[in-house]
Amino acid sequence: MPEPAPSRARKAPGEAYLHVLHALMLRDMRTRFGASLWGYGVVVLWPCVHVFALIAIYTFQKISAPLGSDRALFFATGAVPVLVFQYISREVMKSVVMNRPLTYYPQVKLFDLILSRVLVEIVTGFLALIIVVSVLTIIGTDPVPSAPLTAVGGYLAAIMLGIGVGTINVAIIGFFPGWLIGYALFSIILYVSSGVLFLPSFLPEMIYGWLKYNPALQLAEWVRSAYYPDAGLQVDQLYVITFGATCVGIGLFLIRHVVSKLQG
Repeated sequence: MPEPAPSRARKAPGEAYLHVLHALMLRDMRTRFGASLWGYGVVVLWPCVHVFALIAIYTFQKISAPLGSDRALFFATGAVPVLVFQYISREVMKSVVMNRPLTYYPQVKLFDLILSRVLVEIVTGFLALIIVVSVLTIIGTDPVPSAPLTAVGGYLAAIMLGIGVGTINVAIIGFFPGWLIGYALFSIILYVSSGVLFLPSFLPEMIYGWLKYNPALQLAEWVRSAYYPDAGLQVDQLYVITFGATCVGIGLFLIRHVVSKLQG
């Protein structure tokens, strides 16, 4: 007699991994934002509120933009890439702190927690970017850059840098859990010195030279150079890419050595 067919087909390893990743992403969204679209919508709108609150403050105070005549465009082009970098680098670290008990299951690895949070943050950042572009269009600002590929490259560099620094942060909190608060304070320094609120190239050359080591400043100028091609902004794109890739490599290497501590 022929053998009975199995009741359920065995899933391929790749398919099983995708199901695990999908489950982690859904759990991440439901636990952080609540079991409704409203909770997720608030998180998507939060960086948008940050950008437009900044624009509103400088508009009501009648402070002119340091570059060009459009305040909204100047501040948005600097704030968006910096916020994308900071949100990803912070949330990747928080994902491990919040979901560490899941690593007790053999199907869930530390890398899976990092990857699922990265994917969620990329989608969230992309939706926020669409909202910012839409609102800029509504208020009469042209959000189309003179060099679209340069703007896209700066946005992708912000994502990669966020992943790299976030991976380093995961390794650090394996040894120093208090770094979750420490990085929040450090992020303020990065933001203030990133050039979102001012044009760094107007500073004395000595100060500007030191500030250019801040990769967040390079991101802001990278995207702005796509909108202000005649401003003479000098962006070291290789530095940003190398910095981000190096952080990813170092972070993954360190995680291999602290994973037992994080899961213990």
